[in-house]
Amino acid sequence: MMLALALLCLALALLPACLAAVNLGILRTPEPEAEEPGLVSILIPARNEAAVIERTVRAALASAGIAIEVLVGDDHSTDDTAAIVRGIAAADPRLRLVAVPDLPEGWTGKNHTCSVLAREARGDRLLFLDADVTLVPNGAAGLAAHARRSGADLVSGVPRQTMGTLGERLTVPMIDFLLIGYLPMALMRLLPDPSLGAACGQMILMRAESYAASGGHGAIRTSLHDGVRLPRLFREQGLRTDLVAGHALATCRMYRDFRQSWAGFSKNAREGMATSRALPVWTLLLFGGHVLPWLLLVLALLVGDRPAAWVAAGAALVSLATRAAITLVVREPAATVPLHPATICTALAIQWNALLRPDRAGASVWKGRRYPLAPPGSPPHQGS
Repeated sequence: MMLALALLCLALALLPACLAAVNLGILRTPEPEAEEPGLVSILIPARNEAAVIERTVRAALASAGIAIEVLVGDDHSTDDTAAIVRGIAAADPRLRLVAVPDLPEGWTGKNHTCSVLAREARGDRLLFLDADVTLVPNGAAGLAAHARRSGADLVSGVPRQTMGTLGERLTVPMIDFLLIGYLPMALMRLLPDPSLGAACGQMILMRAESYAASGGHGAIRTSLHDGVRLPRLFREQGLRTDLVAGHALATCRMYRDFRQSWAGFSKNAREGMATSRALPVWTLLLFGGHVLPWLLLVLALLVGDRPAAWVAAGAALVSLATRAAITLVVREPAATVPLHPATICTALAIQWNALLRPDRAGASVWKGRRYPLAPPGSPPHQGS
């Protein structure tokens, strides 16, 4: 029995290992050409981002190899966000501050702000950046070049994630691990199936024409998880989406401690894994492939079951090697690799907590706003 369980663990560990080997081979950082044609509108939704907005805006304005404009949507900030942006705009006409109207009923704040920014944008490509994302000089040009060469209507990548606390290191690495270890990217590029659509909401480039045709953020107005909903929306309408290696295009520090990390990953859990149908499957895949091997190894050694111990050790090493390979390529801290089993447990705890213990008001709170939780199985988007 123990040997059979160990063999199952090995199979579950080999699945992401094989997918990661393929994905890391085809995922490339896009290279811009000498001068990329067209105008890219860099659109930054901001609500109380005074601590980070100057760095983000100045990095966007330093973009090279392509013509850009930068629009910052001030979503009723109560700090110095707007004043900081106005000060920079006074010296650079490519930057505009857009005052976002009051939030309409039935919208989430980020989607509303992004929709407002898109209406104000003049570019033929729209690059949506979170306010804590710092572009490198050729980041926007690289994304635009890949979109043009590949014919993709939507291109996204995960910025290099910087982490300063244990709480961040126990949570943030799951973004790249899930995308690279569990998304069959070769099939994503080959098949139009909406379920294969994926993006990182921190950095998404879209053709303005395709964005308008799809309904854009207005079509997912109730969502808190644009990284899932937008690419699936595009694919449902026959538009192409793609992923690139984003770690050399931008950096991002999402959170500052475990409390922020828990809240941030909880807010969109029920639009991702945390459904009654999906989460048991993900628990089998993640716990069985990355945590159970270590538990079985200890148990097999204690009871003297050498065959089971060898197989469990193999599964554990495959799991750790997969995580190490992904971590090395995306340039996350190497110190997060030994934390991998704990990271898996933390991710599953967040998802199960979101599914089984939504807060008493039945709502998700983010950036000082409270949103009704979409029930599991609700439609992925609403019409614009």
